[in-house]
Amino acid sequence: MKLMKVFRTFVFTVFLGATILPLNSCDEDDDPVGSDSGTITGTVTDASGQPISDVSVTISGINEDDITVKSGSDGKYSVDNVPLKTHAVTFSKSGWLTVSVTVTADKFNENNVALADVSMVNASAKISGTVIDAKNNGVPLEGVTVSTGPTGTLTTGADGTFTIEDLIENDYTVTFTKEGYVTIVKEVTTADFVNGIVTLNIEMGSRELLRGLTADDLSGADKWYYNEYRGGGNADAYPHWDWACNYMCALTFWGNWEEQWEGTTLRIRNDGDQQENPADLDVFDSYTYGSKLITEDNRIMSLRIRTHNADEASPAYFGVQVVDLSAAEPATVKIGETKTWGSDNYTDFDFDLSDYIGKEVIIAIGIYRHETGDYWKQLVLRAIRFADQKVENWDWLPGEDVVEGWHLPIGTVRSTMPQMKSSFTGISPISAGRNVSMSDGYPVAYRAWREVSHVGAEWSFVPLRKDPEVFPSEGYIIKTRNTADEDTKVPESYLYAKFPIAPGSNQLTFTTRNFGDHYTFFKITAIQNDGTVTHVIPTSNTAQEAEEAADGCMKFKHGDGGAGNPEGYASFVYDLSQFDGEDVTIVLGVYNGAANTGENKLVIHTIDLN
Repeated sequence: MKLMKVFRTFVFTVFLGATILPLNSCDEDDDPVGSDSGTITGTVTDASGQPISDVSVTISGINEDDITVKSGSDGKYSVDNVPLKTHAVTFSKSGWLTVSVTVTADKFNENNVALADVSMVNASAKISGTVIDAKNNGVPLEGVTVSTGPTGTLTTGADGTFTIEDLIENDYTVTFTKEGYVTIVKEVTTADFVNGIVTLNIEMGSRELLRGLTADDLSGADKWYYNEYRGGGNADAYPHWDWACNYMCALTFWGNWEEQWEGTTLRIRNDGDQQENPADLDVFDSYTYGSKLITEDNRIMSLRIRTHNADEASPAYFGVQVVDLSAAEPATVKIGETKTWGSDNYTDFDFDLSDYIGKEVIIAIGIYRHETGDYWKQLVLRAIRFADQKVENWDWLPGEDVVEGWHLPIGTVRSTMPQMKSSFTGISPISAGRNVSMSDGYPVAYRAWREVSHVGAEWSFVPLRKDPEVFPSEGYIIKTRNTADEDTKVPESYLYAKFPIAPGSNQLTFTTRNFGDHYTFFKITAIQNDGTVTHVIPTSNTAQEAEEAADGCMKFKHGDGGAGNPEGYASFVYDLSQFDGEDVTIVLGVYNGAANTGENKLVIHTIDLN
């Protein structure tokens, strides 16, 4: 490894604001006080005030040789015979961020002594690993540039190993580059550090399976847990297709894409030099992708699409590709023929995934570049739906409902993939008011959900009769209509997700609140894969008022809780141990249990399985 220590020391100081800090503002550098030399002394401590020993303290001045001493066990240091001029005093030690201060001439007191105390930041964390060459039977790969941006850059040696040291436990983007190899980017978060260490073992030289992505990249693809994803904001069949219910843009996209009122658009990359990109009907120009378990119940994928900048004479070219990462040699396989479309009318296309039943595979939906030059097409995705048959129009997923009127088919329940997460929030890190555009306001807020395990991104929302309130500061809100129709059997709307229930993850805790003087009615329902439905009653709650109601509902009033008062929410606790050993779909719905009482709101603050 060729560690660029000088560069790293510089960028560390810039990165944490540890650039040279003047200890006074005087410009008179050459005004000695009583003699030509003095002493610089001080103490080096950590953030808690404890002394740090063996710190290298270097005194530097213009046209002067550097003087270096070490701090003692008490953190103190002292340097004599220092000219009474401006000096940089630099403090460095392995495992700590380098910091510098400036001592100017008139900082020296009447005894020609200048005091320079500093506090250093612990930086003992490190990111290390090995890079191997997939082009050459996995041998170590030398000469790879490994960069964490401003915090450090190095190159791998003959053994392919690397270690970036003197880091704080923080979020980093680690980039691996070498001429002739596909660049690999890995995201490291604070939570990834174990005892101060993150290990990244990298395989470079793998063949791209989708444009820009290798098998290693695709192994971390987001999972498509559910059988319906909707995009766009036009309320073509309210509330099923309302903007507040459609979150397709929370999926993963590659290339040029944008959320519009019509839907989520995949677009040809056509900016500047991209116009010279060659035509290619085998590799997507832009696409969305995810990992999906294919079963008998969801083997037919239906796309509801339209196009922009395309017509019958010059259509958009699109298709579906599958990558089976479990294959001995994973490859990209087209599903059916490349398709074309050039109309502003929504149309439904279906793709048969039966060859992959029983496997979890990568599914990609994308647009192809058909011509080089100034070639601009857009494919608008309005819906991605999976079932055992083609789904058309604005319809619900087909099949026999587990509960009449829920539009939740038993096939959908069986083929829903179990969630890998167990804690969820309803608080949006970014809010979006109604006056922002669909192309930049809502998508930014929706995509921020991905970073916090938000229920809108991690659960499936089914708006049977009423849309939600997406961005209130109290949490994600599902609510009732102001109607005379009382119903404690069919919810106004609900969210669902499947979980593996086992000891240690068989207790569900839901924190919530509502508003006003009326009761809010809600219900937690467990659905087993065989279609058995159980309405679960909480074992305890902390609501101001709460009691059981008809058909397994709870009705409650609780006005406490909010962005500044997370402890104020009511907590409802459910025992799911009766389902230990099973994958169970959990449904959280709000019901119109009392007539003409306005929009009764159920705030989803947190949901945890523990």
